[in-house]
Amino acid sequence: MRTRILAAALALGGALAALAPPAMAQPSVVSHVATVADLAAVCDPGWGGVPRLEAIAYCQGYLTAAGQYHALTRPVGGRLRPLYCVPQRAPSIAESGLGFAAWARANPRHAREPALDGFMRWAQATYPCRPAAPRRPRPNR
Repeated sequence: MRTRILAAALALGGALAALAPPAMAQPSVVSHVATVADLAAVCDPGWGGVPRLEAIAYCQGYLTAAGQYHALTRPVGGRLRPLYCVPQRAPSIAESGLGFAAWARANPRHAREPALDGFMRWAQATYPCRPAAPRRPRPNR
């Protein structure tokens, strides 16, 4: 009796496996960011499971650090003008990651550039600053 149940279960399993769609190959997991393409891959990963969550965390940490560094080195009203100006209603870090990834896909000519250069290009294109007010000339004495 047990042998017949086991045989039936194995046959059913084989039949179900035959009906399942073929497994799609997972894209290679990016675990180190050097280029724009790498950063885009971790910001909108095409793979699943825990590696996907790790990739998104990597992206969000990268973008947060780059944004904080920019804010510290180019504060509004500082000696050096900001390269980009985030609006009052700032995007979430998740929105920024997805936005960057979409920009990278639309601009493949930048794919091999350093990741930080691409992030700055995206930020400048997405959040441009207003032109600087013209400086008034000092009166001659």
